Amino acid sequence: QVQLVESGGGLVQAGGSLRLSCASSDGTFSSNTMAWFRQAPGKEREFVAGISWPDSAYYARSVEGRFTISGDLAKNTVHLQMNSLKPEDAAVYTCAASRSLGFYYHLADYDYWGQGTQVTISS
Repeated sequence: QVQLVESGGGLVQAGGSLRLSCASSDGTFSSNTMAWFRQAPGKEREFVAGISWPDSAYYARSVEGRFTISGDLAKNTVHLQMNSLKPEDAAVYTCAASRSLGFYYHLADYDYWGQGTQVTISS
C-alpha cells in the first residue's frame, strides 16, 4: 500500500508563508499527476493545486498567484509554497497521487492520498 506523508503544516499569521511537502513511502510507484486538496471544518474538500507530468501546474482560482506547486513526480514528491496566506486558507491539506496523466480536480480521481497536515492562520 502506497503511503503519502505530508509535512510542513503549522500556525502562521495572515500574510505569512508556509511550505508544505509530500513524499511517498513506496519507491516502486511513479506518479503522473499529484495534487493538493484542503478541507476546512464544516466545508467540503476542495482542490487547491495540481501538477501533471512533467511539470504542468494548475490551480484553483482562490489560490492562483499566491500558491506554487512543484515537485518531482518520478519520486512522488510534491511541494506547495503558500504565500500571502489568508484566514480562509486555514484547513487540513492533503496531497494525492495518480498513475494517470491529466488534470484532475476531485480526490476520487487519484489513486492514493495522505492523512493531511493542519494549516492554521491567525489574523
